[in-house]
Amino acid sequence: MHSLQKPAVELMVMYAQYHRDRRNILTHLVGIPLIVLSVGLLLARPIWPVAGMGLTLAWLLWAAAALWYLTRGSALLGAATVGAMAVLMGLAHAWAGHLEATGSAWAPWMAGVAVFVVGWVFQFVGHYFEGRKPAFADDLVGLLVGPMFVVAEVLMMLGALGAMRQTIEMQAGPQR
Repeated sequence: MHSLQKPAVELMVMYAQYHRDRRNILTHLVGIPLIVLSVGLLLARPIWPVAGMGLTLAWLLWAAAALWYLTRGSALLGAATVGAMAVLMGLAHAWAGHLEATGSAWAPWMAGVAVFVVGWVFQFVGHYFEGRKPAFADDLVGLLVGPMFVVAEVLMMLGALGAMRQTIEMQAGPQR
């Protein structure tokens, strides 16, 4: 089965194999949201008026990703990931509008590049702690799984997804 078609639990196990060091997971809790936010900033312009709303490439990408997350077989994880990414996209669009109004048309793009770089610095520091390359180096689907993994980690910290946590720890090993 191609990894794009795998259910959430299999994707989480696959991704978790590259993320067992707690310091790496903590850097991902910062780095991945920053990267998602940066993508929103980079794709928040131009805005096309559609049915009284503003459509952007960022919202189109979010919609495609949302469809994928919601079809991975975990309703809670899919919905939480879609919601978290919607918040980040909304923040990115608001920030882009503010930057554009107070700076130049290039300001959202420059901020997006800066946030993107900072997000990836967090990622690579985490993988330095892990002593292992990022998951996307072996499978580009890891770029989609990353946000879902971060949301899963937060949900697990809150006591949800217990069966998924158990499967991850049995197949990928405990965090260290």
